[in-house]
Parts: sequence; C-alpha cells; structure tokens
Amino acid sequence: MKNHRSNKNSKPVTMNADENLRGIQSILHETSDLKTRTITYQKSSGVIIYLESIVDTEKIQQSVIEPLNKAMDEEGTVENVITNTELSYIEELHEGVGKLLNGSCLLSLDGMSGMYAVNVTNQLPRTPEEPSNEKVVRGSHEGFVDSLTQNLGMIRKRLENENLVIKRYVIGKSTNTKMAVVYMENLVNKEVLSEIFRRIESISVDMEFSPGYLEEFLENKTFSPFPQMLPTERPDRTMAHLLDGRVTVLSEGSATALILPVTFLSFFQSPDDFNSRVLAGSFFRLLRMVSFLVAMTLPAFYIAIIGFHFEILPNELILPVKASLEGIPFPPIIEAFVMVFTIELIREAGVRLPTPIGQTIGIVGGLVIGDAVVSAGFISNVMVIVIAVTAVASFTVPTYEMGASIRILTFPLMIAASLLGFLGIVMGLMVILLHLCKLESVGTPYFAPFAPMNLSGLKDAVIRFPLWKMESRAKDALPQSKRQRNSRGWKNK
Repeated sequence: MKNHRSNKNSKPVTMNADENLRGIQSILHETSDLKTRTITYQKSSGVIIYLESIVDTEKIQQSVIEPLNKAMDEEGTVENVITNTELSYIEELHEGVGKLLNGSCLLSLDGMSGMYAVNVTNQLPRTPEEPSNEKVVRGSHEGFVDSLTQNLGMIRKRLENENLVIKRYVIGKSTNTKMAVVYMENLVNKEVLSEIFRRIESISVDMEFSPGYLEEFLENKTFSPFPQMLPTERPDRTMAHLLDGRVTVLSEGSATALILPVTFLSFFQSPDDFNSRVLAGSFFRLLRMVSFLVAMTLPAFYIAIIGFHFEILPNELILPVKASLEGIPFPPIIEAFVMVFTIELIREAGVRLPTPIGQTIGIVGGLVIGDAVVSAGFISNVMVIVIAVTAVASFTVPTYEMGASIRILTFPLMIAASLLGFLGIVMGLMVILLHLCKLESVGTPYFAPFAPMNLSGLKDAVIRFPLWKMESRAKDALPQSKRQRNSRGWKNK
C-alpha cells in the first residue's frame, strides 16, 4: 500500500515499553480514546496499546491476550503465539501510530527493540442493498457498501480470475483515506493504466472523503459540463466494464466506484439492457438517447418557435397556442426560466428531504404550483406542458451525473434560442458537439465511436446486438485483446 504521509520526524522504538507508550501518547496529543493494558510475557513486562473507538476489544482478548497468557511459561516467539494473519513487526513509533489509526493494537515488551501490530479493527459491515439511483427490473439487486474490503470482495466473488489485480493507495495528508485501483492485467491498456497511476501518485491533498473528491484530480477537463468518469454502485456493472479493459477506482467510506476511461454513450447504458431481450434492450437504450436530446432542446425549440418561427406551426395549433399566450406578461424566455428554476427547486427539495416528505413535496408542489401559475396568468399552459415533458425526459437518463449535465446545458440553449431562434440552437449544438469531439477521458476519445468514427463500435454503443454477435471488446478503452469468440454451437449441429 502506498502512503503519501511523510515520516521525516519518526523516532525509533526503544527497548522500554513505558517509554514507547509515552512517545505514542505525545504523538497522539494525549487523546482520550487511547487505551492500554499491561501484560507480562516470559518474565518481560509489556503493554498493549489501542484506540478504543475503532477496535474490537473482543478480538484483542481472543487473538492477543489469551494466546500470550496460555504461552506464559512456554518457549517461543510472539510470532508463534499470536496466530492473527495480520501480524507485523515495526521499528518506528510513527509507523506504529499509523497502525493504531488503521485499527491495529500494538504490543510493546521490555527488552524488545520493536513492537508488534495486530489488526483488530471493529468491522461494522452494512448489508448490500440495491442502489436507489441505479435500480433494475431484472438481474442483480446487490450494491456496493461503505467498506472498501467488502466491496473488493464483491468484485472478487464475481470475477474469480487470476488476472484481476488490486493496487492500494492512501490519499489525504489528514484523512489518510484508503483507496484501491482494480483492473484486469491481461485486458487493460498499459499506457492508460500508467497514466492513471501517474495522476494518482501525483495527488497532494489534505483530505479525500470519496471518489467525488478524487474525480476532480483525475479528470482532464474540470469545467466541462460532461462527466469524464462513470460513477456506479453496482458490482455487476463494474465487472462488465473491467472485462472491457477499463479501470475501477474505489475508496474507503464510499459505496461509489469510478470507472475510467469511459465514453459519452456509456452513461446511457444500463444492466437492464442485457437482462432484457435484444429488441427491448435496444429500444430502451435509443429511448434514453432521444430523451437526452428532448430534455436538452425542447424548451429552446419552444422559445424559438414562439419568438421567431411561429409560421412552422400547423394551422390547427396556431389558435390554441395563441390563445394560451394572450394575457401572459412575460416573454417566452422568462416563462421558461421561471418554470425550469421552479422544477429544479422542487427536485432539489425532494432529494434533500426525508423520503416520505420528499415524495409529497415533489407531487403536491408540482401540481399546486403548475395549476396556480396558469390560473394566475403568469405562465402559459403550453409552457407548463413543455417543462413537464422536459423534466420527465431528463429522469430517463440512468446516471445522475449525465442528468445534471442536461439541466446545465438547457439554460445556454434557451438563451441562444431567445436571441437567434433556430440558428442559435444550431450554433449551440455545434459548440456542444465540437466540445464532445475534443474531450478525452484519461487520454482516450470521449465521443467514440463517432469521433473517431468506428462503425463496428456501434454494435454495443447505440443499439444492443445479440451477445453471440459481439466478438470484440469496446475499442474506446484500448483493450489488449479481443473477446473470446462467442458462438451458438447448437446452431451448427
């Protein structure tokens, strides 16, 4: 495990247990949860040191104190007596303090020039549950939890493969947060992997609580509206991306894993695509992509039509739309901004409040406010319909981060439509398209397979081909090898 902490002022362990205890107490500033237990082993006095708040005292009793008491009069080293699998010998006080902070207890004996560290962490595992923001109809309903070890175990359970590699790091000078980089040795592109390692090892930060913090230090363009790493809480989704040659980053204390490198189209794929039949999976994936365009451009199109291009409306719609606009004191751009802002308020309130109250606020708030603004003559009823369809369309995107990107891009497109009509919308979409073509995710093209164009990559990007037709891995991650040839052997017999 690589640690970013500096031990320039580290002091060596002495042969006096009490002196070692005083040194550790000084380093930890006499913290109240530092506890000790005196012990005698083979006529040598000693002390067991631990942090009461993060250890399991029952483990200390069973794996340290009882074995030492039983072997009191027997010959043998501490290594032969304590059978804990995570027993280590340390010779510096600062290293010992690091072990204490990781949930170990220290055993210091008089006449011994070092100390033993035994892992006795108090594990409080959380039952894996399905992520609330990545629900599926069919398939696994298990999600990551807040324990890094437990999350790595879930991945190992699904990928019983000798090529699965886990590299551990410690990030944050104050928090010392443990994180892990997971990849398939025989599939991952070595240049991409080296670049990821280089970026992680060059991070210098005071605190790191979750992959969200880490994402800002790893991504290419921080101010891009599009996420360049795919966050997920699903082990099955993580496994699928690992087998495509991608890399996963996990962090202690967070149930979210970051997958990189990824493409723009990766955010519209869901495990349900492969749990459903081919036609249904392809239909729903296309529906999400169309919903992305609808949610981003529908308010802008409405503003452009009302303000500049009223003549394109069918004759049957002109009178109803005109009637709805009569008496409205604001131009369409103000109407749209007010309604979009109101929807965002309701959405944010629903997320932050407790679940029962949040659902009530979302439903009641939407109905009451929508009916009230129309009855008061502030907003046209057509605008309410447009914003409602926009909000529903944005919910179909299976990744929250990409949904947030839609909400951000809606505003500049509405401004462009209010200034130049359809021409403003086209210019805005061209700027977005140029940005997507230029954007990269850890050195790989973000808008693949469109830029650069790769027709074979469209098989599993836009629509879902049958699994037995997919004979190659996604090329955007630059994997080392192709898939094992898929076939339906029974068709040939």
